[in-house]
Amino acid sequence: MSGHSKWSQIKRQKGVTDIKRGQTFTKLSNMIALAVKQGGGVGDPDQNFRLRLTIEKARAFNMPKENIERSIQRALGKQAEGVEEAVYEGFGPSGIAVIVEAVTDKRVRTTSDIKNIFDKMGGNLGQPGTVSYQFKQLGEIIVKKGNFSFDDIFSFAVDAGAEDIREIGSCDSDEEKILIYTDNQDLAKVRNFLSEKGVEIVQSELIRVPTTTVQISDNEILDKINLFIGKIEELDDVQKVYTNLEFKT
Repeated sequence: MSGHSKWSQIKRQKGVTDIKRGQTFTKLSNMIALAVKQGGGVGDPDQNFRLRLTIEKARAFNMPKENIERSIQRALGKQAEGVEEAVYEGFGPSGIAVIVEAVTDKRVRTTSDIKNIFDKMGGNLGQPGTVSYQFKQLGEIIVKKGNFSFDDIFSFAVDAGAEDIREIGSCDSDEEKILIYTDNQDLAKVRNFLSEKGVEIVQSELIRVPTTTVQISDNEILDKINLFIGKIEELDDVQKVYTNLEFKT
């Protein structure tokens, strides 16, 4: 991060990693609770697609099996009755469009925490619909190429009804991956079709993609935006933060 020396980052790395790991597990536990609730109280991932996606994500973050099972049991009990999804919209520093997805059992607290960050960092928390029209909800699937060619997976994905397919990854062919976008209603169908064809699924989830993006070249403004996003992401209740800012690589 800007303003910190490389040495200070190295010294703090383990402590920060431990904190983020704990925060991640808290977030994942909340996601599991919501997935069970929104799945009609079904705690079997084979019968609850959203729960299956959440468990796969938890495993990708090395969440212990007992933590996952504990979270499911918690969700099946009265402890999770008040858990709900909350979506916030507004404008961040320099007017970028922002959508925050949260899972909370105390909406008033979550709203207050998020609004406080918007206010302190030059943003403006708006009403539902303020910026959501600038984003499209899609299904996102990342797969490994494995023994398949890009054309093979492209063909599978098109047959399954995917909307867009892109090649990503490193120079190492074993690490090359393919990114597939679907209509949000078709995520399960496309994912299952690819899996049946023997394609290895790395991750799959519902996301929001901006229909148009903005570019900012001023490093000072970009640092402020990154700090703003980081502060929101640190909140235990926050699951995802989306903006229409185009990050250059």
